[in-house]
Amino acid sequence: MAVADTHDQTVPMTDASLNTEYDVVVIGAGPVGENVADRARAAGLSTAVVEAELIGGECSYWACMPSKALLRPVVARADARRVPGLSDAVQGPLDTAAVLAHRDEYASHWKDDGQAAWLEGVGADIYRGQGRLTGEKTVSVTTPDGTEHRLTARQAVAVCTGSRAVVPALPGIEGARPWTSREATSAKKVPGRLVIVGGGVVGTEMATVWQALGARVTMLIRGKGLLPKMEPFAGELVAQALTEAGADIRTGVSATSVRRAVPDGPVTVELNNGERVEADEILFATGRAPRTDDLGLETVGLKPGSWLVVDDSCRVDGTTWLYAVGDVNHRALLTHQGKYQARIAGAAIAARAAGVPLLETDRWGAHAATADHAAVPQVVFTDPEAASVGLTLAEAEEAGHRVRAVDHDLAAVAGSGLYADGYRGRARMIVDLDREILLGVTFVGPGIGELLHSATIAVAGEVPIDRLWHAVPAYPTISEVWLRLLEAYRDA
Repeated sequence: MAVADTHDQTVPMTDASLNTEYDVVVIGAGPVGENVADRARAAGLSTAVVEAELIGGECSYWACMPSKALLRPVVARADARRVPGLSDAVQGPLDTAAVLAHRDEYASHWKDDGQAAWLEGVGADIYRGQGRLTGEKTVSVTTPDGTEHRLTARQAVAVCTGSRAVVPALPGIEGARPWTSREATSAKKVPGRLVIVGGGVVGTEMATVWQALGARVTMLIRGKGLLPKMEPFAGELVAQALTEAGADIRTGVSATSVRRAVPDGPVTVELNNGERVEADEILFATGRAPRTDDLGLETVGLKPGSWLVVDDSCRVDGTTWLYAVGDVNHRALLTHQGKYQARIAGAAIAARAAGVPLLETDRWGAHAATADHAAVPQVVFTDPEAASVGLTLAEAEEAGHRVRAVDHDLAAVAGSGLYADGYRGRARMIVDLDREILLGVTFVGPGIGELLHSATIAVAGEVPIDRLWHAVPAYPTISEVWLRLLEAYRDA
């Protein structure tokens, strides 16, 4: 794993800075905390930002950016191999060194100078160290050299500390030195054999990367298949492609123990069916937990290590001053949704600081987050890509809606054949039969990630089916699937 460069850029340690007052104190300087600070400063509120690691957070150094930098050459090669006249030229292996170097560039070589400069540029003061609540509107910051700053917030404290990977407490786990998403996205070499425990977004994306770079990947899935939070066909198509690429996907199994006999030796995984799997590395992609363990929540009547329950302005229930934004509130654990919440929270903090009743100023829902539960878009950057927004068929039926699922084979759309020979994919829209609007849309296939925003607008905007008929897709593009879905609904 790459070593974080946390060179000191803290506020100078003068007597005044050891006990300082701000309008807003933000704990956590990932993309969520950065956006809360930006909105607070834009409203003229003095703002301090506290960060214990790298400014820019998980997304910049161990998640979104490095993972997508790793995936892009993998997917580009796969697409090229399906194009006549080009396929023969790209049959060789990827240049692993170049791929990893590309990843390093996008992770800024695990240095946060640029992110720190941006945050300072908006006028926020940066405090490097561990931030903890010590009571209402008060935060202590312990710096790496042991100095303690005492910060007081006149208006609000925003907790934006994100989440961490969960590693199960299996026998032998500590000595096995397992990978989490951090090690998987920052590894400096390709393991010969990689076991991945978990079949969600992290598991499938990392299987796609490391299999393409030469690892022999084995996936251990407790449930029935991959991507369990999406429509079943999404996981089926991704699993088919991974299997064809050489991955060994085992469903209905789980690890019961892990052992690495010598520090640089192989890992042996015992399974609940009595089998054993040996690998050079093991990645646990088995969920996330809130980074609230060492945050001083007990000093304000909250439980350490818990997800924080908030209203639609991201204010913590039962408080007038504490906000929890991004992963920590467990509404939607996605960077784009966290940044959306940050814009909402920042605007709400500013309005309340000005004494403005939110119901009178909530233009376009500026102070109420709704998209983080009503129309959440997500793209899984595997080959093929899987993308969805809103409800699945099962979720819609469970919620009591009277719905119909409308499916179409993406290979039958003119644009898909031009995109790639042998195109495989599928689209589904979930129609609310009472209101004739879309409750959810799912696409699976090469290059469909860019289709998702149109679906998000349709779902979030509750666009009536009879209006969607007049949103004409360009020919010949894969977007023509919209016309085919509407025709299938009409003709059913």
